[in-house]
This record gives sequence, structure tokens and C-alpha cells, in this order.
Amino acid sequence: MSSRPALPLDAEEFLSWLTVERGRSPNTIAAYRRDLTAYSAYLSRNKLTFELVSEEDIERYVVSQRTQGKAATSIARSLVAVRSLHRFLAEEGRIERNPAADVESPKVPQGLPKPLSEPEVESLLASVVGNGPLERRDRAILEVLYGTGIRISELVGLSLGDVDLTDRVMRVFGKGSHERVVPIGRLAADALKDWLATSGRGAVVPDQWARRGDAEAVFLNARGGRLSRQGAWGIVRTYGDRVGLGDRLSPHVLRHSCATHMLDHGADIRVVQELLGHASVATTQVYTLVSAERLRSVYENAHPRAKRTR
Repeated sequence: MSSRPALPLDAEEFLSWLTVERGRSPNTIAAYRRDLTAYSAYLSRNKLTFELVSEEDIERYVVSQRTQGKAATSIARSLVAVRSLHRFLAEEGRIERNPAADVESPKVPQGLPKPLSEPEVESLLASVVGNGPLERRDRAILEVLYGTGIRISELVGLSLGDVDLTDRVMRVFGKGSHERVVPIGRLAADALKDWLATSGRGAVVPDQWARRGDAEAVFLNARGGRLSRQGAWGIVRTYGDRVGLGDRLSPHVLRHSCATHMLDHGADIRVVQELLGHASVATTQVYTLVSAERLRSVYENAHPRAKRTR
């Protein structure tokens, strides 16, 4: 018999929803379970329930984790689980509002994500098998994220009028609604063309659009609505799990990999800056730092006096 601590039914239903509806990996579910078990135990000790907990109670929970010496990254991850649980309960009508919505996460030191290797990217892109509408969509999402380096929010914000497959460019709106034009590589353009065909996107178009703006969305979910940021994130994670990348993969890692691989192949950093939509080249340098080993290798091969010959 399992000795796993029991979670309240609402939390178990939330984990089931993450598994079935969101397609989260077993490792992700296990991490959510650990965090919610600790949270539920805290509520129980303080005679609180999911229905009665307040924003101040959750803030005190965060403080209690700090007191226990938990790392900022662990506390932030735990708060994501708590916030997601309460959002689920609010959307299901079991509580009036999400009390964790405005609770601030602890500041986590910014770390540089490790880019994927080019073979890892090839493996990821090859993992989308099939030619059904959703497979075409998923293939286009992965190809566009890696091929253009755009942000996940920029991807789901694309409208049909923003994409020009004849000239292979797209218009994206970045942070602060700054507009830029981004070139689309041949493979990404081919994947987009397949998705935008009648047997791709056309196959999931609903009889009646549920919301204004959905009709113009490039990427749709299975119900015919504009794909959400969370939905696109889940698609990326699904294929990452399929090829064994797990928590190493995120949309931002694909963006970082795009920039790093371009620099590896000789792209000028200011071109990469323009592609990524950075206001300052200093920001691009943070995204595109390369290993000390590669820097030394390039230097020794490029500088005439870097190596002494006997």
C-alpha cells in the first residue's frame, strides 16, 4: 500500500486535470504533487482550507518557506503550483477568486538557459509524426519558434495578415507593442504553409467563432479558438518530453538556441539583435553568451598569434 500523503480531493482533481487536459509529464505532476502536499499540510496545521485561505495566508506560507531555508527557485516553483491550483478552483466555480493571483514570487537570480545542440533541435523537430491538422500545427509552432526566435507571446499573437509566405516574412509585436518584421526560413515557411492549408487550419475552424479575433488567429486550439500562451507552452513541452529533453526545453530555450546557433554560424550580433527585437545589443549579448571553451577555440583558430608553433 502506498504511503503517499493524501491530498484534498480538489487538489487530486486538479492534478488529474493537468494530466488529462494539459498533458503534463509524470515528472511535472510529481513536482506539483510535492509542492501541493507541503502547501496542504501548512493549511491543515493552521486550520485553513482552499475555500478559506486568503492572500495574506499565502504570503505567510511563502515566508514560512523562507524561514525553513528553501531556495528562491524552490519557493517560486511552489508558488506556481499554488497559484495554478487556485486558478483552477476559481475557474471551476469552487472558490470566488484566486487568492494567490497577486502574491509576488521571490526574486530568482537570472540564469542563462543552456541552448540545445543542433542535433537535439533536429530530433525535436522530427518528433512531430503524422499529417493531421494538429500535427501540422505543432510542427509549424516548433519550426517557427526555432526558425525565427520569436517569443511565445508573439507566436500566439500572430494574425493571418501578419504572415507573408510569398516574401517569407512575418510582422510581430514584441514588448511594449513594438513592431518588427522577421524573416521566415524555408522549412518554417513550408510548415506554416501546410498548417494554413484547408486540410490543416481549415479543418479545425469552427462553425461559429466564439470570440472576436479568433477568426484572424494563425494558431488555433483543437476547439477552434486562438491558441493561448499556456497551450503553446504545453505543446512545446509535450514534444520535449517525447525526445527526452524534459525540463531543459521551453519556448525561451528555442529562442535562445536560434540566436546561439546563428552566432555559431557567423551571424553579426546586431542582426541577431534585430531578429530578437532587443532594444539594446547588451541584452542580445546576455542571450547569446557562448561557452568559454568555444570562445577559446574560435580565438585560437582565428588569431594569427594565438597559437605558438615550434
